Amino acid sequence: MSETRLTEAEYDAITEAAAQWCMRLHEPDCTEQEREAFAVWLNANPLHAFEYEAMLDIWDVSEHLPPTAPTPAPVIALARAPRRSTWQQLGIAAAIAVVAVPLAAYSGWQLGWIPSSYERLEAGTSVRNVTLPDGSEVELNLSTQLTFSDYKDQRHVTLSKGEAFFKVSHDVTHPFVVQAADGRIRVTGTQFNVWMYEDQVRVTLLEGSVLVTSNKNLSGDGLRLEPGMQARFKAGDDAPQISQTYANAPDLAWRSGKLILDNLTLADALPLINRYLSTPLALADNATGQLRIGGVFKTQEIPNLAASLPKVLPVYVSVSQNGTPVINSLPRG
Repeated sequence: MSETRLTEAEYDAITEAAAQWCMRLHEPDCTEQEREAFAVWLNANPLHAFEYEAMLDIWDVSEHLPPTAPTPAPVIALARAPRRSTWQQLGIAAAIAVVAVPLAAYSGWQLGWIPSSYERLEAGTSVRNVTLPDGSEVELNLSTQLTFSDYKDQRHVTLSKGEAFFKVSHDVTHPFVVQAADGRIRVTGTQFNVWMYEDQVRVTLLEGSVLVTSNKNLSGDGLRLEPGMQARFKAGDDAPQISQTYANAPDLAWRSGKLILDNLTLADALPLINRYLSTPLALADNATGQLRIGGVFKTQEIPNLAASLPKVLPVYVSVSQNGTPVINSLPRG
């Protein structure tokens, strides 16, 4: 049976639909019904998923465009009837990335709002090591996603999920900036680790120095970390919490395929565990969250940890109505 060939108009319709879904799913008022409709559309044809992934790449680049950036005339002609600011950014980025007008792209790079190179990186069930175009090295933990954009005035990484260890190539005139949740880590050349789960972020510094801000909308360069220091923050925090780490601290054990829980409360341990789970665990109550857990676990075997918790703690695991596993403390005799 021969494969059905799509016409150019049909390809264009899929690309336009992917762009519209990308825009809509990034809107705060996107409904659950719309997300369900998107899932149906996404699974209807492998090409839908391919075009949507490409549109996410364009969206990542467009997020870094300054709102007042001048738009070259050829690009305006290529962008399709934008109706709102996010759609306009998407159209501009798409026109440059897909059509690649040489003059427009060069002008955009000179202005510092179009990257000379762009990469989307992902690690699945194994750790992945990558050398970026600038010579920096990045090690991605399991289930990690990030993007790299090389602009004229900075190198920009967006960590959208997971954890990564960076060895940044030194370039004082071309700073390396990592965006995680609402925060930002700015360096010129150093070694550091960034862990993120939902809106929580931890930055651990090994060499050099970094400037950490917890809210990218606040002015200022942020707080400076020196080797052996760690910054923690959640989205919306005005400033990160700074603490000292110690030699052989467990934060980098993942590079050896391990998760070390050093006598932590379940409330503190759960984000570290849930980072590796497709269905996160929940706590029944605050009392359960105060139980302590310790041990060394292989990161690839953490999905089996929920079933083994009753063997090491006085707890049992139930399932909520929405299918979430819930950890409950056993009643005291």
